[in-house]
Amino acid sequence: MRAKPEGNLLLSSSSSSPVSSSQEVVSRREGLGFLQQRPQRRWIEVTDNVRREYECASSRPECRLQTNLLKDIRPPVQKAVDSFLSRFFPLGYPHSVAEGYLVYSQYRAIQHFASAALHVLSTQSLLFAAGLRPTPAQATIISWVLKDGMQHFGKLVCSSMGARMDSEPKRWRIFADVMYDIGGGLEVVSPLCPQHFLPVAGVANLAKGMALVSARATRLPVYSAFAKEDNLSDLYAKGEAISTLSNVLGLGMGIYLASNIAASIQGKLVMAPLLSAVHLYSVTQEMRAAPINTLNAQRTAMLVADFIKTGIVSRPADLRYKECLILPVSLLKDAGNVRVVTQLQTAIGKPSRLTELKQRFRNKRFLLKFGQKSTDLVLHQLAKGEDAVEGWLMAANVARLSKESDFSSLAEAGGVSSSVFEKAYEETEKQLPVLLSGLREHGWHTHLFLEGNGVRAVW
Repeated sequence: MRAKPEGNLLLSSSSSSPVSSSQEVVSRREGLGFLQQRPQRRWIEVTDNVRREYECASSRPECRLQTNLLKDIRPPVQKAVDSFLSRFFPLGYPHSVAEGYLVYSQYRAIQHFASAALHVLSTQSLLFAAGLRPTPAQATIISWVLKDGMQHFGKLVCSSMGARMDSEPKRWRIFADVMYDIGGGLEVVSPLCPQHFLPVAGVANLAKGMALVSARATRLPVYSAFAKEDNLSDLYAKGEAISTLSNVLGLGMGIYLASNIAASIQGKLVMAPLLSAVHLYSVTQEMRAAPINTLNAQRTAMLVADFIKTGIVSRPADLRYKECLILPVSLLKDAGNVRVVTQLQTAIGKPSRLTELKQRFRNKRFLLKFGQKSTDLVLHQLAKGEDAVEGWLMAANVARLSKESDFSSLAEAGGVSSSVFEKAYEETEKQLPVLLSGLREHGWHTHLFLEGNGVRAVW
């Protein structure tokens, strides 16, 4: 990729694309896609399976960008490799992982392969002991279709959501339990439709496979939030001990209910919703109690809003019960109505706007485009949590100072007045050291910003 001083924007995403040897390679923190500038003010945005061309509608400096979908010209082998990497390797591989990850993954794959083969043999033996006398083919079909096959497919469905799970571990943990209860509910009602047993059981295991990946992927971020003395392993071990004990007791209660109250299908239809309600309520309260100390869009907005209103830096524990875990997250007015954008046309709109924004924000690792309803934030590829916090803080100061001016007419022109912006810039420079110092003091991980989509810009 070749970065030019004017009118050029490179956009990285969660997929890879071939780069010719004559092009200068720009190192990327995450993502392997790129946005390449062509002559005559034209840009190509490359993502996993879509190529978009941005082109000026006229030769005037203030022209609007036109968008055209282009045919994916990658060779079939390259498409297959890119798809495989995006589904089975972390975002930004190999630069985003430590040395040895590939060897670890290879032996992990062999381990699970051998375990799956052994499971087929054990399933066959159990059915044989029960007097069903299954053939090897029947045991394989039962194991693959009902449990392993559909459950593993469910795991693959969620495997590409890892970055989003890092950004919103609480929300995805609740999602995992919802999917698990859906799978369990389908299994409970399966006797009502024996003629559709295979499809119902398959969908149930698909949901449980999605739940399994989501639950395991979000377990570590939650435990990390509680670790204060580098005791993550101890926390994990004790948490697993609690889960094991609870599971054993729950199995005992389940056996009792299955033998008495829920012995009939009618009893199961009564008890299953009650147990599911207790389950989902408990996991929601469990996640609300976890003080996640990583920065994402929602938590950064709340931190900046509280700081603007009170001058106090909130702790992770102060925000845990304020987070929205189920419903969509709305923009915070006190934090400047900031949203992280992922597309060039949404963020910039005009080629000339890029030069203007670069001059206005000088050497910052973010750009802000102020609008009537929201402020678009574009993060540089090298941006850290401190840069995202600074962007939010500047947007909040601009919004606060613009209340006394005709902000609506100015926003329509794509910005704010120079006097308002310069004053907001000065206030941000004074407030930022205090805010960042407070964040580090309270244990916030300011070196990272987890937006979940893996898209960053280079200018």
